[in-house]
Amino acid sequence: MASHVQSQRRQSDRSPGVLHRASPGALPERPAVARHETAPYDARWRLLSGFAFLTLGLILILMFISDSFYVRSIETSGLIYQTKKEVFAFSDIADYHIFWLDPQRIRANILRSALAADVTVELGWPPTLIALQIQERQPAILWSEAGGDVWIDLQGRVMPARAEIPGLLRVTVEAGGMVLLGRQNVDKDTVLGALQMREMLPQGIRLDYNAIYGLGWTNERGWQIWVGSGAGMGEKMMIYDFLFDNLTGRGIEVEELNIANPDAPFYRTLGER
Repeated sequence: MASHVQSQRRQSDRSPGVLHRASPGALPERPAVARHETAPYDARWRLLSGFAFLTLGLILILMFISDSFYVRSIETSGLIYQTKKEVFAFSDIADYHIFWLDPQRIRANILRSALAADVTVELGWPPTLIALQIQERQPAILWSEAGGDVWIDLQGRVMPARAEIPGLLRVTVEAGGMVLLGRQNVDKDTVLGALQMREMLPQGIRLDYNAIYGLGWTNERGWQIWVGSGAGMGEKMMIYDFLFDNLTGRGIEVEELNIANPDAPFYRTLGER
């Protein structure tokens, strides 16, 4: 009996479950979610990008209409025998805009000058749009032909003679001879031979050149000596010394002695042609 009463008391303590029916169209409430306000930031970025675009456009317009960005002159270094005006003419960039400059093309243009050995091109901004560092060819011989003088460098390149250089070796083409007509180079062997001869002959001796016999000079007895060109001048000078002693010892009056071919030297006496 007691257990039955306790059981009924426990059941009465439980609250009956009630199912509430939602009203039509009503949704259960949910916690509010915070929303980020992005619209003002997007507008700000669009404004900034538009301003940057307009600024760049104005800069480009100013660069194209401003005279400061067009080449009117150049800066040069390393010039000895050329003038800045000559180099500017060879560069072929007068009135070019900075955007149109091609360093490789400028370098190739300047190397057309016979005096230019190498060129370094640097592009910049106003006031120095372009700077050129130039290495010039160095003359090794003063070459006289048909009444005119030119320089010859170690590679045989012909250059205009621009200054008086004390001690520069002079080579004179035989009267009536023409070697450089239509040519821009002298054979390297001729240059090498001339420089070797300068070390072996008395100071102040003038070297001659014949298109057939090569290099030569007139000795103290008035002989015309021809020794050809290229290396081996030491051997030819030994042959000359021997023949000189032999011929003078025999009292032979020589007009011309030719050792261009050291294996077959020959001479002509006075009046012999």
